[in-house]
Amino acid sequence: MGKACSWMLLATLALVGCQREAAVPWQQTTLSLEALDNLAYPPFLIDTQRAARYREQGLAFRQQGDFERAIATLKIAAALAPQNAEGQVLLGWTQHLAGYPAPAVDALEAALRHNPDHVPALNALGIVYLVDGQLEAAVDTHTLAASLQPDNEIAHYNLSLAYQRLGQPEQAIAAAQLATKLEPGNPHPWVALALAYWSAQDSPQAIANYRQALALDSRYASRTYLDHLAQAGFSPDQIAATEAIRQAAGGL
Repeated sequence: MGKACSWMLLATLALVGCQREAAVPWQQTTLSLEALDNLAYPPFLIDTQRAARYREQGLAFRQQGDFERAIATLKIAAALAPQNAEGQVLLGWTQHLAGYPAPAVDALEAALRHNPDHVPALNALGIVYLVDGQLEAAVDTHTLAASLQPDNEIAHYNLSLAYQRLGQPEQAIAAAQLATKLEPGNPHPWVALALAYWSAQDSPQAIANYRQALALDSRYASRTYLDHLAQAGFSPDQIAATEAIRQAAGGL
């Protein structure tokens, strides 16, 4: 009788074990990327209309020069609409302007995770890399942006600056030439082209292209005006070289 009970108990335990084994369906279920994304950030937290209002307010703060309030407001906008690439780019670019490269990279990479082909995000990320001295990353990012949008003057212009700093003047000249063709009325690409020729030790071409920039904006005749090139992606060494070109071109 005792043996019979023991066998019955073992059979019951085996049956319960089998039932428990079969009662774990999630072990055999593969969630879609969208489902995983929803688990990480539930849809009920998303409010695109409020996000748009916060983006507008954040931009207004930035235009007033209040970068800290702008960043705080744009972070709320990004949290309310995390898949909105434009919102992430606006946040990242504002962080870049405020001098916070690491958070800027995070925001721009977040935009690219949702839309890997978003050219404005690639443009902004490439500039952040360029200003931060991550030249190889800047080249890779802007090259991708240019491949996605060949008439993207921003990418070609910044490629020229990156190649010049990497000591590759031929590539810098080619990129700047394309930038001047795409946006001939902008003096920045002409200055970049002058700098690229200067690096290639072609002074006549450097001077000629700098004078083209002068024809578009006479302020390039002044040494003090060159300081603004830092905001256009030029490094201190590049600004110093541009000053040498300015003097050679007969600047004031």
